[in-house]
Amino acid sequence: MSPQMHITCLSTVLLVILSCQSVHSELRVGFYSLSCPFAEYIVKDEVRKGLIKDPGVAAGLVRLHFHDCFVRGCDASVLIDSTPSNTAEKDSPANNPSLRGFEVIDNAKARLEAVCKGVVSCADIVAFAARDSTEFTGGLIYDVPAGRRDGRISLSSETSNLPPPTFNVDQLTQLFVKKGLTQEEMVTLSGAHTIGRSHCSSFSDRLYNFNGKSSQDPSWDPTYASRLKQQCPQGNANTVVPMNPSSPAISDVGYYVDILANRGLFTSDQTFLSTSATANQVNQYAKYPILWMSKFAAAMVKMGQLDVLTGSAGEIRANCRVINN
Repeated sequence: MSPQMHITCLSTVLLVILSCQSVHSELRVGFYSLSCPFAEYIVKDEVRKGLIKDPGVAAGLVRLHFHDCFVRGCDASVLIDSTPSNTAEKDSPANNPSLRGFEVIDNAKARLEAVCKGVVSCADIVAFAARDSTEFTGGLIYDVPAGRRDGRISLSSETSNLPPPTFNVDQLTQLFVKKGLTQEEMVTLSGAHTIGRSHCSSFSDRLYNFNGKSSQDPSWDPTYASRLKQQCPQGNANTVVPMNPSSPAISDVGYYVDILANRGLFTSDQTFLSTSATANQVNQYAKYPILWMSKFAAAMVKMGQLDVLTGSAGEIRANCRVINN
């Protein structure tokens, strides 16, 4: 890395620290320092335990935060269970069976209720857990402003706000802008695909039925496509494969390196090479890991403020899966 780029990267890290202080007026770092001093430690401990059992849970917890914030804001609505009269977000086709990590949130909430009853919201637990998962997988440590409260509504029909893996750059940009996030933040947050896995059904159209033809997407690296066909035989939609094969459990820039090599798993990944602005960003992140890590931390903090409930709005659920009576 050149001295000039080194200085730029250090400046970016400083900007992350400063930007994390500019948060929703009622969210703040250290929100539970008096009311429940060990809140963040307890969540982090449960995330650690969860990752020991299954390292893949880290990706699940980051994804859980994203899928929560993009529907009704960061209010833990994604955690609510369905009832006979309502299909909740978690049981929508966009979330089931891909979301996981619920048991980590449950365990953290149970411990917190035992020591600080009715104090720590499920929405904040989700935000803390996503941050801790990023740290445990090698990402940058960052502070999470807290003070969110929990929503009381969860509707499967509202998960249409979530970006599908088939979207192109323009479609993705429009969706993110509607949420107050820039195109740059969109490309940055998509780097979360550096960890985790995907069901074959999410990209099988690129393997076997591209544009309605019985062929694969020609933009894919042929060797990579051939490997995917071995892992995902036609009609076997439930098999899972790593999204970043070279380092599926590490938060690194392998995701961007793969895109440059035409190994982006989803259309929504590979599409970043279709415009000069997004392609340049992919190139920068692939070359300078600290640049992506710092911008990712800042983007996660910003995303975590989407349409939050604070003050007397919403509630503090006793059980993250059920609204209070």
